[in-house]
Amino acid sequence: VQLQASGGGLVQAGGSLRLSCAASGRTFSSYAMGWFRQAPGKEREFVAAVSWSGGVTYYADSVKGRLTISRDNAKNTVYLQMNSLKPEDTAVYYCVAGPKIYSDYALDYEYDYWGQGTLVTVSS
Repeated sequence: VQLQASGGGLVQAGGSLRLSCAASGRTFSSYAMGWFRQAPGKEREFVAAVSWSGGVTYYADSVKGRLTISRDNAKNTVYLQMNSLKPEDTAVYYCVAGPKIYSDYALDYEYDYWGQGTLVTVSS
């Protein structure tokens, strides 16, 4: 599986962006998908994840109510709709895919595949 993230950019606080992650491979629809991010000088952190069917979603507390993850298995694409953005959301966002989640969707080692990252900058 190869992942290609896009949609990052510069936005003012309170604004919105939508990230997309296009996946190659016929097994996309059976994989859990998610997003992690890494801000300058900080460790990578979990943002959101969605089950293979799209029926279950998970969010970090810091983004609940503002970010929404979704997927379109017909298009092999996962999305991250980002609303009410804050300067602390500034980071490189990475799309991830995992064939099976054994314990916790928020753990980075659960995911076998990582995209190249897309930069989101939120100005105050």
